[in-house]
Parts: sequence; C-alpha cells; structure tokens
Amino acid sequence: MRHLLNRAAAALLLTATAAFANEDLTSRIDDSKQWAIQTGDYANTRYSELDQITKDNVGDMRVAWTFSTGVLRGHEGGPLVVDDIMYVHTPFPNNVFALDLKNDGKILWRYEPQQDPEVIAVMCCDTVNRGVAYADGTILLHQADTTLVALDSKTGKEKWKVKTGDPASGETNTATVLPVKDKVIVGVSGGEYGVRGRVTAYNLSDGSEVWKAYSTGPDDEMLVDPEKTMELGKPIGKDSSLNSWEGDQWKIGGGSTWGWYSYDPELNLIYYGTGNPSTWNPAQRPGDNKWSMTIMARDADTGMAKWFYQMTPHDEWDYDGVNEMILTDQQFDGKDRKLLTHFDRNGFGYTLDRETGELLVAKKFDPAVNWATEVNMDPSSDQYGRPQVVAEYSTEQNGEDVNSTGICPAALGSKDQQPAAYSPETGLFYVPTNHVCMDYEPFRVAYTAGQPYVGATLSMYPAPNSHGGMGNFIAWDNINGEIKWSIPEQFSVWSGALATKGGVVFYGTLEGYLKAVDAETGDELFKFKTPSGIIGNVMTYESNGKQYIGVLSGVGGWAGIGLAAGLTNPNDGLGAVGGYAALSDYTELGGQLTVFELPGDVASNAPAAEPKPAAGETKG
Repeated sequence: MRHLLNRAAAALLLTATAAFANEDLTSRIDDSKQWAIQTGDYANTRYSELDQITKDNVGDMRVAWTFSTGVLRGHEGGPLVVDDIMYVHTPFPNNVFALDLKNDGKILWRYEPQQDPEVIAVMCCDTVNRGVAYADGTILLHQADTTLVALDSKTGKEKWKVKTGDPASGETNTATVLPVKDKVIVGVSGGEYGVRGRVTAYNLSDGSEVWKAYSTGPDDEMLVDPEKTMELGKPIGKDSSLNSWEGDQWKIGGGSTWGWYSYDPELNLIYYGTGNPSTWNPAQRPGDNKWSMTIMARDADTGMAKWFYQMTPHDEWDYDGVNEMILTDQQFDGKDRKLLTHFDRNGFGYTLDRETGELLVAKKFDPAVNWATEVNMDPSSDQYGRPQVVAEYSTEQNGEDVNSTGICPAALGSKDQQPAAYSPETGLFYVPTNHVCMDYEPFRVAYTAGQPYVGATLSMYPAPNSHGGMGNFIAWDNINGEIKWSIPEQFSVWSGALATKGGVVFYGTLEGYLKAVDAETGDELFKFKTPSGIIGNVMTYESNGKQYIGVLSGVGGWAGIGLAAGLTNPNDGLGAVGGYAALSDYTELGGQLTVFELPGDVASNAPAAEPKPAAGETKG
C-alpha cells in the first residue's frame, strides 16, 4: 500500500512525536485549505488534498484575480496562504506583500528591504528568490544579500535579522528556508564563485546560530562522525573530504546548498543536496571532491550527519545536486520502506531508504542522457553507487581547452531546481524536465574572491534525434525506475508541479501557459496563457469554501536569463542565452500572480490591488 508523510500522516505523527516538529507550522500544513510551506509539506510532495477542482471540471477554470508584484525579473517559488492572508514575494529587491483574502486583497503590509544592488553582479543565474517561509506567527525572508529577516506575520514589523553570508566573496541567496522545531535551516549560493558550501541552523526566536555544517573540509567542520556517518552502508572514515581534494582546494570547493530541504519528523532528519565542485574545470581539482554532489541526511537538533550519498564524484559537467528530496512511505520488494526520491541534474532518478541511505534505484529519467551508461548497483563492486562515465563525453578525459560536444544533459541538467510533485492516489511523481544537451570546453582559471570561478565555456541546444523541443513533463515510477508517460514541450519546463486529490496535475511553461493534465494519463485538460513565462511553482488553497489555484509568472531563471537580463551573446548566462533565444518570440518580462477558480456562486474575494511605491521598509 502506497502512502506518504503528507498532511494526514503529519497529523497522526503529531500525537506521538509533537517534539519533533514545529507544531504551529505542522498544524497548518495539515490543514489543506492553507499553503503554509513552499513545498506543500515537510516531505516536499507538493500534493494537496483539496478536490473541488477535478479532471472533470478543471477545463472550466477562469481567472479569479491577479496581482502585480511591481518587479520585472524571474519569479520562482510561490505565495503562501496562512489564515486567509496571502504572502507574496518578489525577486530582487525581495519585497514581501501580505494580502487580506477576506477583504478584496487589501495590502495589509509591505516589506521593502534596502539592499545594495551590487549583489546582483554576483548572483549566478538571475535575481530569483524561491519564497518566504512561515512559522510561529513569523514570516522568514532570506534576501539575495544573505540577510535572514524575521517579520511579524500580522504587521510586517522586523523581529530580528542576521547576516548569513558575505556577498563580497560571492556568497548570495536564492532559496527559501526551512523552519524545523525551534530552528530555521538556511543554505548558501555561490558555487560559481568558489564559495565553500554549508548549512546553518538559527534559533527561530532570535536568529542566534545553533550549528553550522560545511559541505567540504575537516570532519569537525562538516559535523560528521568518521565511524558513524555512513555512505552506502560503510563508515565514511577519517578525513573523507580532505583526502579527496588536492591541497587546500576544498576551501574554495563549492558544494553550495541553494536548493530545497525536506524533513522527517519521526526520524528527526533533514535532507538536502550539495552543489557542484569549484571550478567547472575538472583538471584543476583531482579526486572525488567530497562532499560536493551529495545527498545529506542530518540530525535537525545537532546537524550531525547520519548518512551521505555522492551521486556524481568529481563532477565534470556542473551537475548540481541540490534538487529536492521527496519523502514517501511505500512498499519496495514487498516491504514497507521509508523512501527518499531525488531527480538529479545528472539525469538519474534515485530512490533511497531515507533511514539508512541504502541505494535502491538509479535510472535515467530522460532517455537522452549519455554522459554515463548506468549507475553500478552491485554492492560487491568497487564501483558500487558510481555512474559509469562514457569517455567520449568526459570533459576530464578529453582535456583542457578541448570542446567536448554532444553531452546530454547540459549543465542545467535533465532537471534543475523546479520541484516535482507526488500523488499518493497514483503513486507517481510528476517531474518538470529539461531536454537539453551541450558542448563544454574547460579552461584554466585562477581564484579571486568575489570574482567568477567557472573555467568553462558552454553552448546549449535541444537534444538531437528527439521531438525538437527542450523539455518534457513526465510521470515517473520511483519503484521501477521508469517513465509512465511524457508530454513534450517546446522549452524546458521550469515551473514547479502541483498534484491534487482531484486527479489533476498542474505545471507552467516558459512561454507562460498554466497547464492542467490528467494525473493518470497525462492528457491535457486546461491551459491558459499568463502575461509572462512561468518559472514559479503552482500552489492551491481554499478561501470562503472555494478552491483556488495560484502561480507567479515572470520569465527568468537560468533558462530565461537572456530575456530577464537583456543578454544577447549566445555564450552568456553560462550558455543558456543562445539555447533559449527563441523565448523572446513567445513572451516578455513580467511579474504577476494569477489566481484561478471554478465559476460558481461562492464569493471569490477577488483582490485587485496593485503595489504602490513606498519610502519605508515596512508599512503596516
């Protein structure tokens, strides 16, 4: 029997493990009328039990109301809804609006942080932000300049703020944060600037630091136990990271932590992935470069690592491993297992036992993937758990200043951070994917703090001998490691998916369409073109007895960086500008929330307010 740690399960867990989660947040996650966390729940399933909108009536949906954010740049993440208040965020300068859903969307407060625009120059792939978080009457905003701010959810007034990084050395932020118990879990961006990745826990009450765990370096700084922290059933051993780098390269070794975080209250473990090693030129960093490109499971209270799994040792292609970890309880080989499913940039879909880190499935979720033939699944082999690299597509073996061609996927991966969804009704994962290949030429580069530390030139293009487009939206079976159905798209699907109990799955496209498909078959049921390309994550909520679907539009992100930043050189945007040049024929810059409803007599409480310029940071 398939089931998951979703809202219903969370409610049951609360009675037995109340101390293991933030009770205020968990109770709101359990209420399907609200959307209290960016990922839908702690398990990152992006599943809603709301079922007013079904596959039989979704074709009748109409626009209920819209809201302009006042910012023209890439809009990732999505709004939160807590107690009939909607919290909407923007990309840089990271404004936040609180809208009263019971009063025509009146702006209850706006927060407009004053950030130095110089931070934009060290943001890798657009000025995106993946949203605010809520816990205990507090809205948590992690700004581009690495300032973590706690705001009163009713007034917008600052409770506290703390600096988590240093933009002068290339440290920035694009991610949301994860409130767990009495802590806030925070990552860092900047792998393309030689940033040393880390995760830090701060006290929710006052912003004081509780623990910090680095991705690379000495054991004590990574919060690992050489004998108790495991990889594939074996202790990682003393100095596991230091022994995998040449000299002090680990100090500028990347492994940034800008993706999504999940949490299992029963095991009290948080899960996340680490990014690419620095530089992109593999010849400058011999060894496996541990623990970049790694799935990590850590104790929420102490940060101590329970297990690691490095997916792409000595990454030669910039296959960041930061994509979401989706937690489900399912049967595997006839036994109930606590599972973790991860769709990596490298093109492999992984299923692991999230309690032990045992690798159960590793299969390609895009047939175009060619850089490796398979992941070795033989526990007796010295290659166990490692991808089997194809020499033709190895940028290391081909050498510096050599253009390796036809590598699939491209550096932005078969899937980037755009989150997948899981439905317990079908037992399937719904995955927005990229269908893109690249040419990759590494070159020697010197490290200077605060300057790009890339060391490669890229060009990107649609996967050859395929449908001609650059994306697919797929349904994935994580037990058997196979695609159940696939929808071709002209451009990469850069929007986060949403699955609902109504049997409908939603996603957005870079041209700007919100689409609804049948969860069982993938048949298209609805589409509507919003004012700009969609890289935001679809969400749902209920107000005044009526279900709504919401999504941010505003083209940008890595795929849309050419449009967002006005770039024209095909090699700019780390190769994305040329690959996605045709986007300008279909959409334009924007910044809008669009909310959909079914027609009917239930009051829509349609907000029509637009943000107005204000001088202060906070108005309430």
